[in-house]
Amino acid sequence: MVSRVIPVDDFDLVIFGGTGDLARRKILPGLFRRFHAGQMPSTSRIIGAARSEMDQATYQKEVAGALEEFLPKDARPKDQIDAFLDCIDYVKIDAMGEGGWSELSSKLRSGVVRAFYFSVAPSLFGPLAERLHGHSCAGPKCRIVVEKPFGRDLESAKALNKTLRDHFDEGQIYRIDHYLGKETVQNLMAVRFGNVLFEPLWNAQYVDHVQITVSESVGVEGRGAYYDKSGAMRDMVQNHLMQLLCLTAMEPPSRFDPDAVRDEKLKVIRALDPVDPADIVRGQYTDPKKGRGYLEQVEDPDSITESFIAMKLSVSNWRWAGVPFYLRTGKRMKARYSEIAVVFKDAPHSIFGQDQGRHRNVLTIRLQPNEGMDLFVTIKEPGPGGMRLVDLPLDMTFADALGPEAADVPDAYERLIMDVIRGNQTLFMRGDEVEAAWAWTDPLIEGWTERREKPLPYETGSTGPEEAAMLLHRTGRRWREIRP
Repeated sequence: MVSRVIPVDDFDLVIFGGTGDLARRKILPGLFRRFHAGQMPSTSRIIGAARSEMDQATYQKEVAGALEEFLPKDARPKDQIDAFLDCIDYVKIDAMGEGGWSELSSKLRSGVVRAFYFSVAPSLFGPLAERLHGHSCAGPKCRIVVEKPFGRDLESAKALNKTLRDHFDEGQIYRIDHYLGKETVQNLMAVRFGNVLFEPLWNAQYVDHVQITVSESVGVEGRGAYYDKSGAMRDMVQNHLMQLLCLTAMEPPSRFDPDAVRDEKLKVIRALDPVDPADIVRGQYTDPKKGRGYLEQVEDPDSITESFIAMKLSVSNWRWAGVPFYLRTGKRMKARYSEIAVVFKDAPHSIFGQDQGRHRNVLTIRLQPNEGMDLFVTIKEPGPGGMRLVDLPLDMTFADALGPEAADVPDAYERLIMDVIRGNQTLFMRGDEVEAAWAWTDPLIEGWTERREKPLPYETGSTGPEEAAMLLHRTGRRWREIRP
């Protein structure tokens, strides 16, 4: 299978925080891969903007070092690296003052797409937006890319949205969530709405429950100060898991365009019931042998911030009435593993007798690692000795099913940055969507904060607190295995 790369229009991209970790680790390597693939025009300009004092040549060396560190050797031919570095420029900028803005303005070209990536602290979003307009850097073809966190509660999210909208139209604001750039997440929509097989079954009549798991093997290393003010609920559930839930549960949009898709996602968030405290399990990882537990990695030795959360959700609409959605995410767990599992109901009557046990069809959408999908179906186990049933997957691992080209799945940031240049907001969150998510999240956080509930301990390398298993066990269900 030959993949088709469609070039984007010529553009100027300014990366505020151009010397930071995200720029080095994701943004710049992703841009190079799009350049190498022929999707990014060679005339495009990438301008790093930061506080550091350096000239263009020095920054180009910094970029070359980032590509060497974060891309395999065979993915960075020297001639392509040199050609990419010719697109790189730099300006020292003062986000809170006037230094560097006139120079930045003079580097921007007229008549091309202008994109500004805010890879900085949210406190700088307002000053950057104000100065972009004050120095005539913005315009009708201008777009800004905003990294999470999009506030830490409803009040701050509204304030942030107002700050951005004071200077930019909603159609110019791209709130980026890299989970939505994953190929498998987009394939979830293709499987649902492009196949007559699934959509008629995608409802409470046939679906028993849905599980969404985002398991991380790493801890809060180096991010303890930030993470302890956020926790798993703010850091993962309110954004990443919420988006996965919306794409799984939403109604078919009238057409595949940004606002039609986001309208349906918003309806899901607004249909979420409040969650009973008994349906929430919060945890904190411990590591008594090595002394690298959560409390050893944050400043507050009495912190009640969760590094794990599991919960049972209900979507109150006709499609999903009575179908539980189980969400869980945590750090320092058994493995790095993320999936959405749609578990269908048992056959209404088994002709094979009780000895064959229960067999259910399950559609799993693997986000990481090894992106792909499995549909588990019940078949007869080969061999003599009667009718023995076994569940086996119809496997659609992209690398196996679509050929060698599919093995090189673009990083989510690559897809999303190119969508910014195209002006396609389908995979980006809208302001009212962010606010609706916080409106649902805030009462849950306020509840356990007021009750001073301590998270339950769980050992590193496990699947979370034992109490999380009871969320499903008490209704005869089981969490799916987290596979290394």
